[in-house]
Amino acid sequence: MATTLLRQPLAWLPLAMSGAALALVLGYLGRFGITEAAPGADEGATARLFQLLLLAQLPVIAAQLAVNAPRHTLRAVEVAALHAAAAALPVVLILWLES
Repeated sequence: MATTLLRQPLAWLPLAMSGAALALVLGYLGRFGITEAAPGADEGATARLFQLLLLAQLPVIAAQLAVNAPRHTLRAVEVAALHAAAAALPVVLILWLES
């Protein structure tokens, strides 16, 4: 069952990382609002931490698939799809704000 897979650290850790990335974006918006960056300006620590959080999810998701896919293929793919949707949420928010 997918709920038992979500109780494993390899499954919920990427979801927590996506939540942290979303919290970074919302925290930045709450503190600074929507600002127009100067051309060539440094992105800042918040943007770099956001990028690291999203990038660090990839090996954890791959490990979760490697561990669970041989035994529970469909459930492992469902959990990976949930990870993809959770990671896409803060990215879509940023793309929407930049448009």
